Amino acid sequence: MDFNDSPTEAAFRQEVRAFLDQHARLRREPNESAFDSAKTDADRLAIAKGWQQTLADAGWACLSWPKTYGGRDATPIEQVIWNQEVKRYVTPDGMFIIGQGMCAPTLMAYASEQQKAHHLPRIASAAEVWCQLFSEPVAGSDLAGIKTRALKDRSAGAGDEWVVNGQKVWTSGAHYSDWGILITRTDPSVPKHKGLTMFFLDMKTPGVEVRPIKQINGNKDFNEVYFTDVRIPDSQRLGKPGEGWKVALVTLMNERLAVGSGLSNTVMDVFRAAQTVELDDEPAIRNAAVRDQLANWYCREMGLKYTTYRMITALSRGQDPGPEASISKVVVGANNNQSASYALDLQDTGGILDDDELSGFGNQFQRQFMRSPANRIEGGSDEILRNIIAERVLGMPPDIRTDKDVPFSEVPGANSKG
Repeated sequence: MDFNDSPTEAAFRQEVRAFLDQHARLRREPNESAFDSAKTDADRLAIAKGWQQTLADAGWACLSWPKTYGGRDATPIEQVIWNQEVKRYVTPDGMFIIGQGMCAPTLMAYASEQQKAHHLPRIASAAEVWCQLFSEPVAGSDLAGIKTRALKDRSAGAGDEWVVNGQKVWTSGAHYSDWGILITRTDPSVPKHKGLTMFFLDMKTPGVEVRPIKQINGNKDFNEVYFTDVRIPDSQRLGKPGEGWKVALVTLMNERLAVGSGLSNTVMDVFRAAQTVELDDEPAIRNAAVRDQLANWYCREMGLKYTTYRMITALSRGQDPGPEASISKVVVGANNNQSASYALDLQDTGGILDDDELSGFGNQFQRQFMRSPANRIEGGSDEILRNIIAERVLGMPPDIRTDKDVPFSEVPGANSKG
């Protein structure tokens, strides 16, 4: 592995820093947020949209996309350099990752040129916010088990339209999204992976109802979305009818890469907490048991760091990275959950308080602990990713899947409402 920038990469890094120095402030504390002044989702959205428009105006939005679609034609390693540098600054990142990181690559692969020319620049500038309508009450990890139906309207004078009925759940950002990509079942007479079709739709289409889900940490990031006789033009179909699973894999691969790269959110903060929280009348970091646990997490974090470096090196050489994102995703999810829990233990009775005025850390660990279980589900659950690693990396025999070649209509529970 080569950890040094080439001359071209070093020049690009300086260009990135010059832009960020002009338009953002350096991070002074690890938990600083550009959303600190926001009181509502609308405030957060306005802040994030303002920043995204600044990026788009200066040619820094969606770097790796073609310029014709609002990007910069940047190389993969230039995208990595941007990601490294922007972490040093307080910027409102994260609100558009689904549209830009998951929906847009799917549009690039399957939408018409006219559709791409219209939507992609608007996604890059956040003029349009997109969501991903995939999971259902009985189809999360087993996405191919979805029941939301899309039927071609073949009545006279109906036009070339599909009618959609069903329910999605855990749809991040649906309550403020303008558009979404939607996977549906169009043919229940074939095995579950073969009877799916993907569409994109305006979230203001009649019959679409979005209901926010209040989370245990007080946020409302996720939603239930109901479809009642929603009509979608066939022109908004992505891929051929029945080949929705093939289209969905593009989205899923990009999702896993987006949520599985980088280091854990909380582990390094636990080191800071151990230096300030007292245990037996001295800093907790002096306790042998605490140091042992911190050393364990440090080793995991270094493994993540150098696994990411392997990915960076592959990208720098123009190669496709291997299964690093799936492996990293498993470790990141577990680390976030375990380290947040440990930090609450270190805070002793203060760990039970959801108080943003707590000395030094606010309610950071409380909120991260309540959010961390989602890290082990989103982008592929731990169990799914371990199966992938076992089967595709270690070459182990696949699980027995009794419903793999059975028509979906004959799968037990397939005809019940989700």
